[in-house]
Amino acid sequence: MDEKSLEAAASPPESAVQVSSTYIRPQARKLHDSAVSFEEYHYYALKTREEERNVQAPKTDWREILLRKKPANELAADSSGARGGDEEKHGHVSTAVGKVNLADPQARLQVSDQEWTDASRAFRTASWGACFYLITTDILGPYGVGFAIGTLGWGPGIALYTVFGGLAGYSGYLLWHAFLGLDSHEYPMKNYGDLFFRLNGQTARQIVNVLQALALILVLGQITIQQGQALSQVSKFQLCYAVCPVIFIIVGFFLGQIRTLQSYGWVANLAVWLNLLVIFISMGAFAHSPPNYAISILGSSGGVVDPTTITPDANGNYPPIIHYNGMPPSGSFIGALNGLLSGVFAYGGAQLFVEFMAEMRRPRDFLKAMWGAQFFIWAVYLIYGCYTYYWQGQYSYTISYQGVSSYGLQTAGNMIGIISGLIAAGLYSNIGIKVMYNNVLMDVFKAPPLNTKTGKILWIIIVPIWWVIGYIIAAGIPDYFGFVSVVSAATILEFTYCFPPMVALAYDIRLNVMKSTVGEGFNPLTGEVSRKYSGVSYWVRGFFSGGMFQIAMNIWHLLYALGAWVLAGLGMYAAVEGSPLDLGP
Repeated sequence: MDEKSLEAAASPPESAVQVSSTYIRPQARKLHDSAVSFEEYHYYALKTREEERNVQAPKTDWREILLRKKPANELAADSSGARGGDEEKHGHVSTAVGKVNLADPQARLQVSDQEWTDASRAFRTASWGACFYLITTDILGPYGVGFAIGTLGWGPGIALYTVFGGLAGYSGYLLWHAFLGLDSHEYPMKNYGDLFFRLNGQTARQIVNVLQALALILVLGQITIQQGQALSQVSKFQLCYAVCPVIFIIVGFFLGQIRTLQSYGWVANLAVWLNLLVIFISMGAFAHSPPNYAISILGSSGGVVDPTTITPDANGNYPPIIHYNGMPPSGSFIGALNGLLSGVFAYGGAQLFVEFMAEMRRPRDFLKAMWGAQFFIWAVYLIYGCYTYYWQGQYSYTISYQGVSSYGLQTAGNMIGIISGLIAAGLYSNIGIKVMYNNVLMDVFKAPPLNTKTGKILWIIIVPIWWVIGYIIAAGIPDYFGFVSVVSAATILEFTYCFPPMVALAYDIRLNVMKSTVGEGFNPLTGEVSRKYSGVSYWVRGFFSGGMFQIAMNIWHLLYALGAWVLAGLGMYAAVEGSPLDLGP
């Protein structure tokens, strides 16, 4: 990332093949222009990283973040890349760009080079502390960990949560590694799909974007199922389950009208404290009251591992609490794998890491936030999960606070959980709608930015449709445990464990070809890109270049990706093959 690297990239020899000969300004290109080469992306990324070395890191005001004494401006507009939501707060430069329909190539020609890069700088305001806070806000809610440990046993459960937590952190590092080499002020990275577009092309980007939108709407469905069950339990199962999610969804119609994540600031902060309150209430209840025996047949670890351990005798007495040090002897492979998928769900925040880095003033500082947040999440999840399993044993329920036997404390947990769940659902729907809007409506149908009058009207129309889809999912699939397994195997596992090593492998291969071949690179004066290899030979050369350590890392990333895909396949099999829970009439 030094000046020599920039000079080398800009000085191709005469023997190199010229695959591009016309310089086009970044803002004059299409939003996702396949004509832009990896070499050009990398050149501008190095230039931006050099500039950021001299930029003072924004100070993290923890008092402001935790207590929200004043509106935070750490993350601009949204976490999905729909930039330009609050253009007035970034001054005249952002306003000049924010009012332009970026989907229109002719309109972008009105923007000067300086305005283009300054607008990108204006949106990069987040500190690493703010990202730490958002990562923990995103996925704090360890209510299924006790259940998961119950299906795996003490040793395997703790070990697998630790291993998967470490691998989730490593995956975050791989995304960071590729982001630093591809993102720039000239070509700002916006979402997860942009990584695949710059490395593997348009089709890969579209697949990832569709999968990310699917993941976010499925998470909305998962939250809706959870809160629908909570309302049903509060009514003592007198209210039809199909009606319970309707109440949740109707409130979501109004909450979903908030367009920017900045407006969610204090609400998201409230959700963290509500989650902690539910955790403390349930921990106290577990230690001073017996498990909720009656509900255990609907989704406890004993029901998955060995139903006889939760079946009462002729006198109505339930078996005593038991624990397993290792894998339950009578447990099935399917049950254990589904328990593992519940653990994978805990580390699902990686799908938003690119969005967080895109808003940071110094993306290189992201590792501090990511590793700190991953350790915090691992510690909270395991402490609470082990505590739950210790007191509840085989009666550990899929949604832990619903396994409290005291109706008063159970209701308190459910009602507080509904409020925090509504906030989480609002956040995920906000991001999911923007992913869909940016990558479908703007790209394909040339829809205007969300900060325009037409964009705001479209938002009002889309929100209820999005939430209705969440309701259809929740009403049609009340099996919370099975649904979590499906979501984990089909989406969460891919974004956290399958895609990052694929991104790292593709990035390193391309980078190694450029570094190992004399004269390869991008010339910013002429727009020429020098590349000697293409096709299969290009990828083979990149895989076996960079020295023995780099080759070993390429092999490791290949095996990591293959192993993750095998686990995803097994997870889908287990989720589908596992018998649905008996939900009664």
